[in-house]
Amino acid sequence: MMFSVCPFCQCNVLPAELEWHANNHFLEDDFEKDMQLARQISLELPTSRLKDAPAYLEQPSGGFSGGSSEISKSTFNENHLGLREVLLQERISCLVGLQTKSTFYRVEGGIMNLLRRCLQLENRKCISVISGYIDHYQSVESEDYGWGCGWRNIQMLSSHLLMQRKEARDVLFGGSEFVPDIPSLQRWLEIAWERGFDVPGSNSFNKEVYGSKKWIGTTECAALFRSFGLRARVVDFDSLPSSSPSTSYTSWKHGKHSNPGYFRCKMIEKQVYGPMDKFLQRSQSEKNSSIQDHDSSYKGENISGDQVLMEWIWNYFTHEASCRLDDLQDAFISQKTPLYFQHDGHSRTVVGIQMQKSVKGPEERYSLLILDPGQRTRDLEKTLRDNNGWQKLIKRGIHTLKKPQYQLCYVDPGVSYEEWEDLKTIHSEYIRFYKR
Repeated sequence: MMFSVCPFCQCNVLPAELEWHANNHFLEDDFEKDMQLARQISLELPTSRLKDAPAYLEQPSGGFSGGSSEISKSTFNENHLGLREVLLQERISCLVGLQTKSTFYRVEGGIMNLLRRCLQLENRKCISVISGYIDHYQSVESEDYGWGCGWRNIQMLSSHLLMQRKEARDVLFGGSEFVPDIPSLQRWLEIAWERGFDVPGSNSFNKEVYGSKKWIGTTECAALFRSFGLRARVVDFDSLPSSSPSTSYTSWKHGKHSNPGYFRCKMIEKQVYGPMDKFLQRSQSEKNSSIQDHDSSYKGENISGDQVLMEWIWNYFTHEASCRLDDLQDAFISQKTPLYFQHDGHSRTVVGIQMQKSVKGPEERYSLLILDPGQRTRDLEKTLRDNNGWQKLIKRGIHTLKKPQYQLCYVDPGVSYEEWEDLKTIHSEYIRFYKR
């Protein structure tokens, strides 16, 4: 990836963004002058004219004390924030015009249609549930290999949202109707942080990610989508050592949203934050102070911790299917978004799940259907078209779930500007499970 050097700050930026980046320096240099002008105007304008002034110059009630002509500190702070919002909107307008559409290998007919055909040709004793349209974005050795998996998963979720949900297509990335490249996504995340989304996470990055190779995770994904008014949710799965009490699992849920399942739980609010795998670093004292053990079981059977994750994903994708499982098609299309699937060291996209109806025990009942940014799209296409070997690239059974913690991100339907302030703080559905 080629970069140009800014003559003012010596930062590396994309050639197409160099002029915009340099102009921002002049905006910052003029900021204090603009603030002085805003202060002067707010002092000189009579009250009648202030009513018609721009929002960042308006005088709030009680702004002046005892008829004094000196502007109050609170008024100045509000004007300061208003002018910052004007500059932020200018940055957003520039980004909408300058952002670059990401390049990827487009599979003729769609990779999910190929996957569905292969699933339908499989054993009739299996039921598969998959998301709708998704484009596969692979990591490129010369661009993001070794650090870009998080961004590629965001691109995969974005491709689904842009195709499947009109309300998301209207607001995502300034209404551009395409999936931006990684540098553009980095800019959008910085804007989300500047707007106050995921403040603890943004502080851990020093509020800068553009042009870097920093790893990101589910909370950054959620913050990015939430900044457009989308209802992105985070779910934590956390295990205890095998020596822990022989309970099956405990679920913590936050807010009104909950997925169907067999959880018996204690309701506790959990706040999570980035960067990637930050949830792995919670102190043991924090866990001990907020977690209680509860005996639980699934339909009378004691199940392993990893099975809890499988059950949750199955319930997630089949939530809208009110019919009996026997009535489901062999490859049912869910209305749910794919899942951003994070664990220590890597992240992937879960696009569906398969259940074996003939298996009585829970251990080998499910297989996740996963698109990995580390896989070449051409290899995925060839194995799916040939219906030969695709299982090794896409299917992942419960025996592959060896990590102690997992984290998921998904997007509920709708755009909610009424929840704008609430969306800025990311809470997780916290599920404690136990390794055998």
